[in-house]
Amino acid sequence: MMTLSIPQPIDLLIEARWVVPVEPHGVVLEDHAVVVQGEHIVALLPIAEARAAYAPRECVTLAEHALIPGLVNAHTHNPMTLLRGLADDLPLMVWLEQHIWPVEAKVLGPEFVRDGVELAVAEMIRGGTTCANENYFFPDAIGATYRKLGFRAVVGLPVIEFPTPWAKSRDEYFERAGEVHDAFLGDPLVSTAFAPHAPYTVADESFERIRLLADQLDIPVHLHLHETAHEVGQEKRQSGLRPFQRLQKLGLINDRLIAVHMTQLTDGEIAACAEAGVSVVHCPESNLKLASGFCPAEKLRRAGVNLAIGTDGCASNNDLDMFGELRTAALLAKAVAQDAAAFDAACALRAATLGGARALGLEERIGSIAPGKEADLAAVRLSDLETQPLYHLASQLAYATGRQQVSDVWIAGRRRLAGRELVDFDLAGLQARTRAWRERIAAIRP
Repeated sequence: MMTLSIPQPIDLLIEARWVVPVEPHGVVLEDHAVVVQGEHIVALLPIAEARAAYAPRECVTLAEHALIPGLVNAHTHNPMTLLRGLADDLPLMVWLEQHIWPVEAKVLGPEFVRDGVELAVAEMIRGGTTCANENYFFPDAIGATYRKLGFRAVVGLPVIEFPTPWAKSRDEYFERAGEVHDAFLGDPLVSTAFAPHAPYTVADESFERIRLLADQLDIPVHLHLHETAHEVGQEKRQSGLRPFQRLQKLGLINDRLIAVHMTQLTDGEIAACAEAGVSVVHCPESNLKLASGFCPAEKLRRAGVNLAIGTDGCASNNDLDMFGELRTAALLAKAVAQDAAAFDAACALRAATLGGARALGLEERIGSIAPGKEADLAAVRLSDLETQPLYHLASQLAYATGRQQVSDVWIAGRRRLAGRELVDFDLAGLQARTRAWRERIAAIRP
């Protein structure tokens, strides 16, 4: 006698014309479904098989879409969305010392941070980004805001050698870092990393403490490194070492390090990154806008270095558009390598997803579409005129797709964008608070 198998109840079935799992590399699956139970992906299989095997409480059909892992913005200063466009077309140190830092000194506090992060999260979700690596002051307020909004983030614990509204001394920076780290221990979406600003603003004693504590707490170290030729020259004059060499001497060139920018690298430094397991975050648009230099992305990739992509802050980009960023990263890498085949579309998409997850120590949880991972997903509508005709999916995603084509987003299985509409966001209130910050900042800007 035949027995009929009863479909298994599950929370969510997402049926897509294409699924791009990212791992295996370069694979595109046609007419596949992602099965989600709670926060996790249970299965990835052809649609017909999924319909036979599962009885979903909710089924989402994406007949003209590619389903991709949520994008990972591996370097952000998201409260600085409120400084978007404040001081453009200036060199880095002029921009920082004469414009950004003076304004921050007058407005920096928990309210500024909360509103800036909320504005950033709305923008990121609408662009398919589901995780950010944050580097800014008041990480307690930052983490609480990400938690409230249901957004995944690694929150930086800032260390810098001068007083700010967050901390007045080296000891206070470390004391408060410990408090914030403990506050988010075990949080399902928010974790922490040490965030020393840069070698030119952090002393050896602080770096030594960071190295010891990062090992004890098992968290990454996220810092700006070799962003400009000026930074490298200044360090050589002061210590006789390049900043990378100084960090090597201090034991920080290791697999915990998330090195951001890296526009000034020797072949030996690239090899050392590969050997030590350093992750490099490429921020091409910020580097271009501030004329900081060019990260040798293809050289790093060929050497085996894990590459991630970040937008940097809105004050130096001026957006949080990861589709735009991965496109710029791919194009710039070709120009720098003088090789049209360098850093191809699949590599750029990988850097913007799994590469970022790996840099943040989250590769076992997010960054690709696979059973057992958390359901951080973005649906991209490809039927628009601007992405037709379609011959090669990865190329279309990297070179032709705009963030406005992101229709739906899930973070840990929870829908955050539905048909281009943000879920559970007070947009009117957010717009009003943003306008109020604009009036206040405009009145005090240098």
